[in-house]
Amino acid sequence: MDRPIHYAFLHGGGQGGWVWDETIAALQMQTDGRIGRAIALDAPGCGTKRGRDTTTLTPSDVVTELLGELASAGLSDVVLVGHSQAGLMLPLLVERQPDLFRGLVYVSCAAPLPGQTIIQMVGEEIGWPIDPEVSSNEDRWRAMFCNDMDDAQASAFLASLGVDNWPDLVTYGTEWRYDHLGVVPSTYIICLQDGILPPEWQEKFAARFKVDRQVRIDAGHQVMNTRPHGLAEMLRQEATR
Repeated sequence: MDRPIHYAFLHGGGQGGWVWDETIAALQMQTDGRIGRAIALDAPGCGTKRGRDTTTLTPSDVVTELLGELASAGLSDVVLVGHSQAGLMLPLLVERQPDLFRGLVYVSCAAPLPGQTIIQMVGEEIGWPIDPEVSSNEDRWRAMFCNDMDDAQASAFLASLGVDNWPDLVTYGTEWRYDHLGVVPSTYIICLQDGILPPEWQEKFAARFKVDRQVRIDAGHQVMNTRPHGLAEMLRQEATR
């Protein structure tokens, strides 16, 4: 009998592990519950860790904390799935402990250049979908995250935002490294309707991450919420290829 596959999920900026609930449920449904463990991690300040003082936490501190949680869960041979801003952390996690992971899956993940913050990358290179100087947070979030949601789904999702905050030293960090990547099998899932990271930029990021394979899904940035079953099926395929 095949060993069950374990998954660990890391959310993007301004969100928490809660964002993966629908995809994890879809994985369990598609496999009749035989997927091993599926853990949704929270960056400090997000999800179950809201309200923590994260002022002094560096990216290295966050890596130590997340790896400690995987160790406490007794997991090995893990498929690590990251979304959006989690692209800052996946390379650091695999650099620290490459033998822990059987594969990496980047879901519309950002990969700023060394010396560049993720905010600079979006604002100065990619461009915001609407001008942040003349728009509200809600209007900007709707354009970034909700362009493939109906009104009810968008309203429910937007109501969940604004309370999860990654540590500032991660969001405004600039010491990103990619040269060490390529030792762990990896896939980049390009979201074709993404409202914040256009597909052509996702392709550039996939190259920076040195992925083995790119696959595409017709969904916006929040594919785990709008196409959870489609994403779950892709994750299953990438975990076993």
